[in-house]
Amino acid sequence: MTARLVLLVTSPRLPAGLLTAEAWDLVRAHPVLAAAETELAAIVRASGGSVTIASGTDALLAAAGPDGTAVWLAGPTGDEDFARELGLRLIREPGRAELELMYGSWDPPGARLLDAVTVMDRLMSPGGDPWKRQQTHATLAQFLLEECYEAYDAIEAGDLPALREELGDVLLQVVLHARIAEELPEDERWSVGDVAGDLVAKLIRRNPHVFAGAAVADVEEIIKNWERIKRAEKSRDSAMDGIALAQPALSLAAKIMQRAERAGVTVPPPAQPSTVDTEEALGAALLATVSAARTGGLDAEAALRRAALSYADSVRAAEAG
Repeated sequence: MTARLVLLVTSPRLPAGLLTAEAWDLVRAHPVLAAAETELAAIVRASGGSVTIASGTDALLAAAGPDGTAVWLAGPTGDEDFARELGLRLIREPGRAELELMYGSWDPPGARLLDAVTVMDRLMSPGGDPWKRQQTHATLAQFLLEECYEAYDAIEAGDLPALREELGDVLLQVVLHARIAEELPEDERWSVGDVAGDLVAKLIRRNPHVFAGAAVADVEEIIKNWERIKRAEKSRDSAMDGIALAQPALSLAAKIMQRAERAGVTVPPPAQPSTVDTEEALGAALLATVSAARTGGLDAEAALRRAALSYADSVRAAEAG
């Protein structure tokens, strides 16, 4: 017979003691060792298990005996150095014992978001990053826009690794803004948990076809439901209320037309002027161009962006002679 050594690894992002049934059976039936006292060690003891604080591989091998089972309760970092030392020893002593890795719990989807919140709290706490501690929602506004544009650039370039990184920078802005809000006066204070909670509630309310059994015929009906529920929530007097006025002018024009169309409001766009020698005439011409683009199913903003980039390439070519 050969001894069985089990390295039990658990997620540090879940409450201690939230283990699989297999893991609970293991720690209750066999001797358990750990490098230090932890909350999980205390819970195992309280549940009838035996946990010994020890160091080195000798203690674990002795607990298992020649043909028994012993469990090493890995710490929050997984005790990689101990596992490496134990693995090398068993290679040098073949037949002594078999090493098994068992996951007593796994990170839930999105668990690393908790790490982002923890790291940001450290950066914003006394002794953290002085620059971040000086920021306000107003001083960070420009960076939020920049990060969103950089994510857009990655999408346009089809660069998915870059998009992953840029979305991380957008997330940084969200987490940082939320952490700043935790230091507002008590009656104005909110946290990243409040942001996430509001989002979850909104998604559930606005998707009744998923969460409330509402029948829908197609995607168009889903969009109409979303807009109807949104209007009821916002209690807006006009379809124009709530439009982000800081967005680029062409996308603003398209959004205004889209909102008007969805609200069933018919307002003919300005006719294409024969000249654009004034700002008013130029604005009218641009608005008419946006309208024509929407009618043709084209993205005026993307078209202008591509045209501008093409023009920039021509300028560079001319400069190079």
